[in-house]
Amino acid sequence: MSRRHDSRSDEDDIRFRPNPRGSRPRTRTRPGHEDAVPGLVIAVDRGRMTVRVEGTEGAPVDVTAMRARELGRHGVVVGDRVRLVGDTSGRTDTLARIVVIEERTTSLRRTADDTDPTERIVVANADQLVIVTSVTHPEPALGFLDRCLVAAYAGGLQPLLCLTKTDLGSPRPLLDRYAGLDLDAVALDRETPLDPLLERLRDRMSVLVGQSGVGKSTLVNRLVPDAFRATGDVTKVGKGRHTSSSAVLLDLPGGGMVIDTPGIRSFGLAHVTADDVLAAFDDLEEASLACPPMCGHTAEDPDCALDAWAAAGPPARAERLASFRRLLGAVGQVGPGY
Repeated sequence: MSRRHDSRSDEDDIRFRPNPRGSRPRTRTRPGHEDAVPGLVIAVDRGRMTVRVEGTEGAPVDVTAMRARELGRHGVVVGDRVRLVGDTSGRTDTLARIVVIEERTTSLRRTADDTDPTERIVVANADQLVIVTSVTHPEPALGFLDRCLVAAYAGGLQPLLCLTKTDLGSPRPLLDRYAGLDLDAVALDRETPLDPLLERLRDRMSVLVGQSGVGKSTLVNRLVPDAFRATGDVTKVGKGRHTSSSAVLLDLPGGGMVIDTPGIRSFGLAHVTADDVLAAFDDLEEASLACPPMCGHTAEDPDCALDAWAAAGPPARAERLASFRRLLGAVGQVGPGY
C-alpha cells in the first residue's frame, strides 16, 4: 500500500521517484521575497509551525506560520531555518507563511523500517544527537542504540550516549560495548546534579532521542523545569509508555537548546549505506582505500583491507573495527557486493 504525504506530519517525508510520470517544469516566475524575515522553527503541530523571529525591539517573538504552497511537497521540521512573509508580530490569531527553507547543515533521518522508501527527516540543523537509554528497567535496546549511532554519523551529528537510572544498575557494560568508537558518554541517576550533561549541551543545539520508559521526558523536565513534558511509568513487561507526542525545541537556562522528540519504537535505515557509516570514521575510511572493488567491509569480505589495518596496529584498532562492523550490521545493506 502506498503512503500518501500527510501535511500534518511533524517530519519531512520524502519519497524518491526520479522523473515522475506526468511531471512538467513550472514556468511561473516565483516571487523573490526579498523582505522575508528569518526565523527558527521550534515546534510543528498538524501543519502549523511555531517560528522564533527577532521582534521589533530585539526580543524573540514566536510566530505561528504555515508552509507556502510554492514549497511543494518539501516539509518543514523542528530546527529548520526559514524565511517568513506576512504578519510576523506574533499576535494571537495571526498567521505568517514560510516561503524559504534554508539549506540544512545536518539532518536526523529515519525510515519506518528497512524496506520503507520514504525517508523522514525528524530534526534539522542539530549539532549533536543525545541518545538516552536506561542501564536497566527497561534493559538497553542494543539494536536501537546501534541504529541511532548510525543515523547520527550518516546525518552529520555528533553522538552522545546518555545513560540513565545508574542508581539501579551499572553503566559499565554499555561503556565497554562502545569503547572502540571513542564515543562520549555521561552516566546519570535520578538524584545527582546534571552538571556533566549540561556542560556537553551548553551553546549547542542537541536533539534527544530514546525509547519510551528510559526516562527521557523526566530528564527534559530536569533540564528545563518549565517544559512540563509528560512522563509515564514502565509497564510490567518492561516497556515504557509513549509520553512526548511531538518534537519541540526548548531553551536551556544556562545557554543552548534541546529538541525533545517523541518516543520512537523503530529507527529504519533504508536510506543509509555502508559508505555513509564509513565516512564517519576517518581512519577506517583512509585504510579502506586499499580494499578491492565492491568490498562491503565486513568480516566475511575477502581481502578487506581493514583486517590488515587492525592487525598492524594496537589492540584499540581491533576494538574500533569490531564496533564499526557492528554498526554496519545495523544498516542491513552490507555484505560482499553490497
